[in-house]
Amino acid sequence: MNTEELVEVVLPGKVEPEGLQIRHGAVPTAGPGQVVIRMEATGVSFAEQQMRRGRYFDQPPYPFVPGYDLVGTVHATGEGVEPSLVGIRVAAMVKVGGWASHVLVDAADVVPVPSGVEAADAETLVVNGITAWQLLHRKARVRAGQTILVHGANGGVGSVLVQLAQAVGVKVIGTASARHHKALRDRGVTPVDYRTADVAARVRELAPGGVDAVFDHVGGRGIVDSWSVLARGGTLVSYGSASTRDDEGSKQWPVFKLLGRVWMWNVLPNRRRAYFYNVWAGRALARNRFRARMRNDLTQVFAALKRGDVTAQIAAQLPLTRIADALRLAESGTVSGKIVLNP
Repeated sequence: MNTEELVEVVLPGKVEPEGLQIRHGAVPTAGPGQVVIRMEATGVSFAEQQMRRGRYFDQPPYPFVPGYDLVGTVHATGEGVEPSLVGIRVAAMVKVGGWASHVLVDAADVVPVPSGVEAADAETLVVNGITAWQLLHRKARVRAGQTILVHGANGGVGSVLVQLAQAVGVKVIGTASARHHKALRDRGVTPVDYRTADVAARVRELAPGGVDAVFDHVGGRGIVDSWSVLARGGTLVSYGSASTRDDEGSKQWPVFKLLGRVWMWNVLPNRRRAYFYNVWAGRALARNRFRARMRNDLTQVFAALKRGDVTAQIAAQLPLTRIADALRLAESGTVSGKIVLNP
């Protein structure tokens, strides 16, 4: 007899972390082409912090279960899915729904986790790893011997980006607050304090000819500085607007402003390129191609983890039921690495 129960976290509206609710119910049943994953690790990313504030670009209407990605074992398969998948550890990027003990996912969206890789370690690299890999290799197309600037080099995506870049022989300048500088230096990154330094001037001192790529999740006015430090032939990849996190008003407007700037820079004859990156781009129009790309790139990231090119950075692990504590910790800005949630 199956005595398992579904436990999930519900975001009922714009609430403080303590306002998130724990809900119990029946474990979902896999439909055709689906699997049920018994969650072993999920996490808190910037997206969920924004969803709590009602500031994520295309979040669903409240109430909903947040959780951008997860790692777990296949608990059940639906019609048309290979039954031998049951018991296999897999990862999936779902955007919402991951903060639950059991998650229904299309079988085409799961990626096997290599043997010997712990669930929590793999979890730190699902959305962050796919994002970092695609920023580097699909957008900027970095090559050995180049120099790049990574904003928030100690952050979730930034720390993975740094390691993947160094693995292919790229030199990294990274912005971070002063308390993270020693850890960055130990990792071979040249740190710049974004709080006190004139970042653009300092980067020009370090790379007089400009940098080959800038990865900017901050947005706002600082994006102009990011563009200004590019070398000829360089690439700016904007992938967020963290500087407007606490702004009131339209959540779409900061993104539209960024898109407008990117479009204008690309129209001008300046021998530099700018992109606005969204990890979900192309999913609606070419779902199979999107899935193939996602599976390929996450497989590459997991292989880099197995080789030791990338290390999993776990800031803390907490049970799903302590979601308020986990969110508070993630939003405090005091930790390095990912806050991982266990069932």
